[in-house]
Amino acid sequence: MTYRVCFVCTGNICRSPMAEAVFHARVADAGLDDRVEADSAGTGGWHEGEGADPRTVAVLAENGYELDHRARRFRQSWFSRLDLVIALDAGHLRALRRLAPTEQDAAKVRLLRSYDPAADSGDLDVPDPYYGGVDGFEECLEMVKAASTGLLAAVREQVEGRAA
Repeated sequence: MTYRVCFVCTGNICRSPMAEAVFHARVADAGLDDRVEADSAGTGGWHEGEGADPRTVAVLAENGYELDHRARRFRQSWFSRLDLVIALDAGHLRALRRLAPTEQDAAKVRLLRSYDPAADSGDLDVPDPYYGGVDGFEECLEMVKAASTGLLAAVREQVEGRAA
């Protein structure tokens, strides 16, 4: 059975596609790409059908990550097929938990940086780089990479637990 993860930010053109690309790479490196799927979406539909922000694409490419992406809006009906919904900031977390049809679905929603043991537990948001320069996208990537290690460990534990 495939374990499914969806990363969610506001418009699905900056943070969540970046997290998706990094996590895809981590999953492939761990040899779990046949057992774990990851995608991304936005809480809003402003950019549906658009590619990722060019700065996202450039920062990912400079760091060896690939991304083939079209923005889309997260739908309530997706909860039933997802194992984990990863919010990029507290606003997304609240919106997704309100959208969740059941308490079990709401429990699937977690903040990405909660998987980074070095992150400040008082501020687990990945800041939105959209209105800034490339340095904000680079900072975003570093936060995503740091949290992806812990996220992969948690997902691996779930995947291996299913096989047992």
